[in-house]
Amino acid sequence: MAQFDIIVVGGGVNSLVTAALMGKARKNVLLLEAKEKVGGLAATTEFTPGFTCNMIHDIIKWIDPRVMTELDLVTNGLELNRPDVVRIALGNDSEQIAFYRDPKQTVDSIARHSEKDALAWEEFTAYIENLTHFLEKLYALTPPRLPNVGLKDALAMRSILGPVAKHGSRGLVDLLRVVPMMMPELVDEWFENQLLRSAISTAGIHHLSFGPFAAATGYNLLHQHLYSGGVFHNAQCVKGGTGNLAKALKAAAESVRVEIQTNSKVGSIDLDNGVCDGVTLQDGESLKAKTIVSGLDPHNTFINLVGTPNLNPNFHKELRNIKYRGSIARIHFALESLPEINGVSADQMGTVFSICPTIEFLERASDSVKYGCLPEKPYVEFSIPSIMNPDFAPDGKHVLSATVQYAPYHLRDQKWNDESKSILKNNAVRVLEKIIPGFSSLIESSMVLSPLDLENELGLTEGNLNHGEMTLDQFMFMRPTISAAQYTSPIQNLYLCGPGTHPGGGIHGTNGFNAAHEILKQYHP
Repeated sequence: MAQFDIIVVGGGVNSLVTAALMGKARKNVLLLEAKEKVGGLAATTEFTPGFTCNMIHDIIKWIDPRVMTELDLVTNGLELNRPDVVRIALGNDSEQIAFYRDPKQTVDSIARHSEKDALAWEEFTAYIENLTHFLEKLYALTPPRLPNVGLKDALAMRSILGPVAKHGSRGLVDLLRVVPMMMPELVDEWFENQLLRSAISTAGIHHLSFGPFAAATGYNLLHQHLYSGGVFHNAQCVKGGTGNLAKALKAAAESVRVEIQTNSKVGSIDLDNGVCDGVTLQDGESLKAKTIVSGLDPHNTFINLVGTPNLNPNFHKELRNIKYRGSIARIHFALESLPEINGVSADQMGTVFSICPTIEFLERASDSVKYGCLPEKPYVEFSIPSIMNPDFAPDGKHVLSATVQYAPYHLRDQKWNDESKSILKNNAVRVLEKIIPGFSSLIESSMVLSPLDLENELGLTEGNLNHGEMTLDQFMFMRPTISAAQYTSPIQNLYLCGPGTHPGGGIHGTNGFNAAHEILKQYHP
């Protein structure tokens, strides 16, 4: 029977980061991925003959700089393109605001709508950047074990004093004010233009089931802007597609002798007298290891693989209380030609577009989650990845990939099937038609990924991309639960490294990096 130091379950970004760092520490590591290729949420795939898409993420908002450095991702093949135009917010009647890497160009774009808002923009982005400095330090830490915070835990958190020294106690007060805010409260303090207010609010609702009027959307806005250098709506594209991030991580792992097995679905995580000691694959093969690390979400890890009978009743209750509430769908369109967007020049097309005329529009779209119905006018973000990567489509043709928000996993009086997916696609197309005249006539084929599809295809409970909602009651020392917030679990030798852990969702690799740091402590206390 094969014996390893560490077995990592799952081949997503965080799993690859943890495996590579363990290999770098000279551990004997095996990574098991159920699908044909590693990557998870960073997968790039052909969705119809001749047309390729980034399955989930067309852009990366930020990558943990420790991951970039420690795993030397650039040497391992990662190339990031940083477009000058990071986002274009689209409103009614060809109204638009372009967000640039250069803040002065953003100011000029805002000034066409409001001189007052333009004057406030650079102060606002500096304000947000200062607050993210606190989160950057917080995200690099393992959450303290409450309520028993010892001297060692307190000393480990001293790095948070750096931003306090830099920005003063006022900076900390501002952080504590903004984190629980809802979007209207934040933008009320700064801006008057409806489209600008709405465009800012889209950062607060990114990949959430809540609308902008929900509390703590301020926290999610900050989460999206770490390491952004003050660029609001910061966007980076991976040359060759987001899947090349996974390829670079895979190369880093294999360079330190990590063994990667694809098409190897884990059927169970095995215990011996309550101690985790290996896994059994679905084909019946047993593999043993001193340490098991799961990059899957908490429900899949503990309920499906460990099994409810092996869980402490209190811990099982904590797991049942985790809120997932997936509400994101992805629609990929194969187009016969490059679409024309009202008011957008050809050299601006390689960016992210958001259709968000007002905050009220976003809030009404979110009502569909409350009522368990398909959104008639969903919030749609989209990009055309074939502009950055011409090999995504045949010559002259293009791919448009849309993220459709507020399509709830839990539907009332309806099920996710071909009919409901067709309704959702048609509703999204109607939203797109308003800013891309004749869009439907350009469509050759399409693929709709509902939250149920995301659950089935990528193993995401309820289709939640963050492995659990990004809310304050599931933040830091309560993520995923208060008993498993230090990348450990109540089961000896079983660790977690996925987005369900601190600091949450995104393909930034921080979770995997922090988890590796904790796992190494058992080898070098």
